[in-house]
Amino acid sequence: MNPSPHTLPGDAAQYAAAAGLDPARLPTHVAVIMDGNGRWAESRGLNRLTGHNQGYRTLKNIVMESQKLGLKCLTVYGFSTENWRRSEEEVNGLMRLMLRAMRSEIEELIQSHIRVRISGRIDSLPPDLQEEFARAEQRTAHFSGLTFNLAINYGGRAEVVDAVRLLTQQVKEGVLRAEEIDEQTIARCLYAPDLPDPDLLIRTSGELRLSNFLLWETAYSEIYVTPIYWPDFGPEQFVAALADYQRRKRRFGAVEELD
Repeated sequence: MNPSPHTLPGDAAQYAAAAGLDPARLPTHVAVIMDGNGRWAESRGLNRLTGHNQGYRTLKNIVMESQKLGLKCLTVYGFSTENWRRSEEEVNGLMRLMLRAMRSEIEELIQSHIRVRISGRIDSLPPDLQEEFARAEQRTAHFSGLTFNLAINYGGRAEVVDAVRLLTQQVKEGVLRAEEIDEQTIARCLYAPDLPDPDLLIRTSGELRLSNFLLWETAYSEIYVTPIYWPDFGPEQFVAALADYQRRKRRFGAVEELD
């Protein structure tokens, strides 16, 4: 079950080495729970939306740092199925921010050869945001560098429910037999079946919970928690998380043999 390390382009390998990382032992897929935008703002006497705007700038920096390091996948928790419970002002502000961010950043993402993916119940989002996400996915689908996967209106339990519904329909149509369903079959029905499971899950703001994020995919992910609020989580902190990951030994349930 150990993921095979991916070979980095020369520039990325040199950049990783200069940052003090082992280019041969970088995670293939990093997932991030970007927590603490609102608390960052409130601690400064600012509106919560100001925190989300600062969090967006942080996200851009981390996406570009991931590209420079040669990572293959970065998945971020952009908006959960539970976030609809927040105030109407905050929810509407987040929708406007996502729309503005995608429109303003898409050309740079294309120039950087970054593939955009969206995971979640997208059909519940505002139509203009759905259209912008669809265009971004279409325009970047052929890129083979970093995949930037945005989990929007995403919930881990909702993802499993949607997978079960799809499998039930396939059984009903005779395409699949119930006894053929196994872990691989379920995984193929998740939102992003072509992406490998995350090697590393980073959570900012110090909270020690998964918050319904990638419940299936993170079964064997290494977890890194930092008390730093997301708006203050820069490339230096990101590299520190990767360095911590490289100091760990991943056994995937096996017993490590002693010499």
